[in-house]
Amino acid sequence: VQLQESGPGLLKPPQTLSLTCTVSGDSVFSSKYFYSWIRQPPGKGLEWMATIDTSGNTYYRPALKSRTSVSRNTAEDQFTLQLSSVSPEDTAVYYCARNRFDDYDTYEYWGQGTQITVSS
Repeated sequence: VQLQESGPGLLKPPQTLSLTCTVSGDSVFSSKYFYSWIRQPPGKGLEWMATIDTSGNTYYRPALKSRTSVSRNTAEDQFTLQLSSVSPEDTAVYYCARNRFDDYDTYEYWGQGTQITVSS
C-alpha cells in the first residue's frame, strides 16, 4: 500500500486548503480500513486532524471541526481534506495515513508528507 499527498504548497490567509491523498494497493471506497489526515507544525508533535471510516463516517479534531472536511473520491481511489480560513498557524507538514485494522488511533501506512505554508 502506498499513499501520496498532493497540495498547493503555499497559501494566503484566509484561503481554503485542499489536499488529495492518492492510494495505491487498496480501494478507498471498499476498504476495510480507516483513512486519516495528520499534520506536524514546525517544532511540534504530530496532530491528528480527521478520520474517515469504512462507512464514510467522518471524525474531526474538535478544535478544527468547524473548518475541516474529509471526503472519499471513490472513482480515483483518493480521499481529500479541505481546511478553510487558513492562518499561519496552519503551516505544517500534512500527512495522509491508513489506520491499522479497526483502530482509530494508530497508523500502518503513511504518505511522505507535503509541506503547506500559510503566509501573507
